[in-house]
Parts: sequence; structure tokens; C-alpha cells
Amino acid sequence: MAGPSERLRELGITLPQVSAPAGSYVPARRTGDLVFTAGQVPFVDGKLAAFGKVGAEISTEEAQRLARICALNALAAVDALVGIDNVTGVVKVVGFVASAPGFTDQPEVVNGASDVLAEIFGEAGGHARSAVGVAELPRGVPVEVELVVEVAGP
Repeated sequence: MAGPSERLRELGITLPQVSAPAGSYVPARRTGDLVFTAGQVPFVDGKLAAFGKVGAEISTEEAQRLARICALNALAAVDALVGIDNVTGVVKVVGFVASAPGFTDQPEVVNGASDVLAEIFGEAGGHARSAVGVAELPRGVPVEVELVVEVAGP
């Protein structure tokens, strides 16, 4: 299988610029062979792509698309820190879904993130995952995603 950079080119995906942190934290942090990202929201070209609760203002399908954007934003943070081609595998994905009362399809929403990681990394994109429904997310966004990836090299 092609390396992550080549696979991104094949898929026609360009990783975005890393968004500036909205608080006192860094976008990604390495410890040993792992990189942990901060939670990433659906910024597109420096603007939030959507607002609202999934199951009310936002459909499950739209939320999946937003989760994909969040995952790509997280990969951009990884790329800026260690280089995307140093990623040897995706370890864990945590997705937070701002959910309307009664909405229970959080796993389907977070599939948007999981699926793009599988497209990019193949088998190395297989990961453990949590999909959590929450009452609110920062700035009123519907989805937030964080990653833990394994990396090679110093």
C-alpha cells in the first residue's frame, strides 16, 4: 500500500492548515511513539462548517461529513508535528457528538472519521474508538474528534 502522503494525493485530499488553539493547549503532543491530538472541530478554510445538534438541526449524514473534516484537521495537527508519513497506525479515535434529546446514532456519526482514516491508512487505520453523545460542544459545533496515532522514528 502507498504511504499516507501518496494515498492522500490518490484520494484528492489536501490536509488543511492547523487551526490555532482556542485556549491554553497545543494541537498535538508526542510522547514516546504516540501522538495525541487535541479535539478538532469542523473548521474549513478558517471558518466553522456547521452549528447545532445532531438529530435536530444537523442530520446524521451531515454529521458524518463533519466528523470526516474533524479527522482531517486532527491529521493536519499530526502532520505538522511529526510528518504524516511517520504515522504507522491509528490507535484510538474519540468522537463527541452534540446530540438532540433521544439521538442515539453517535457511532454512525463517528464512522465519518473512522472511514476516512481507513481510506488513508488501510489496515493501519483500524483503531479502538469511543463515540460519545454530549449536550454541548465548544462554539456550538455538532462534532469534535480527537486521535491517538502511533509513529515511527525519533
